[in-house]
Amino acid sequence: MITLSPPLMIAVAVVGGYLLGSIPFGVIATRLGGAGDIRAIGSGNIGATNVLRTGRRDLALITLLGDGGKGAVAVLLAGWLLGPATAVFAGGAAFLGHLFPVWLKFRGGKGLATAAGILFAIAWPVGLAAGAIWIAVAAIFRLSSLAALTAAAWSPILLIVLHQSTTPRLFLALGMAILIFIRHHQNIRRLMKNEEPRIGAKASAAP
Repeated sequence: MITLSPPLMIAVAVVGGYLLGSIPFGVIATRLGGAGDIRAIGSGNIGATNVLRTGRRDLALITLLGDGGKGAVAVLLAGWLLGPATAVFAGGAAFLGHLFPVWLKFRGGKGLATAAGILFAIAWPVGLAAGAIWIAVAAIFRLSSLAALTAAAWSPILLIVLHQSTTPRLFLALGMAILIFIRHHQNIRRLMKNEEPRIGAKASAAP
C-alpha cells in the first residue's frame, strides 16, 4: 500500500477514479467494431443498451463489461494501493467520470453499468442482488430503463439489509441512485406515456 497523507490519498483516488470512469467504452467499441459513432445512433447514449440497438450484441457485451469493470477496478485498485478508506471516493469519482467524461465534453452515459460494478466491488452480495432485480424486471417488461430505475432504487435498501452498511457506502449508493434517476428523466417521461422502446429494438439515427 502506498503511504501518503490522507488528503493526498483521497485526491489521488478521486483523480484516478475519475479518469478510469471517463473511458467511453461504448464509443470505443462501436468505432473499432465498425458500427459507427454510437452518439449518432438511437438515443445517442454511450451505454450498452444503446449499443445493442445497433444489432451488435458483441459490442454491447464489451461495452457492458467495460463500463461495469471500470467502476469495480477503480474501487478495488484504490483499496489495494491507497487503503479501504479511499475506495468509496474512487468509486464515486469513477461514476461521475462515466456521467461526465472529459474526453466527450462531459456528455457521458446514464451510469447503471458503472454503478453496478462499483456495488459489486464494495459489497458483492448487494451488486448481485441489484443485478438480479435488473434481470427480472428486464425479462418481464423488456424495458431497460425501468429495470435500471428499479435496481437503482433498491440498491441503498439492499446495502442496509444485506451488508448492514451505513455511511459512507450508503451515501455513495444513494447518490448514484439519485443521479441515475436524473439521467433517466427522458426515459421516465416516455415510460409514463408508454413510449419507451423495448430491449433489442432496432435504432434509427439519434435526434
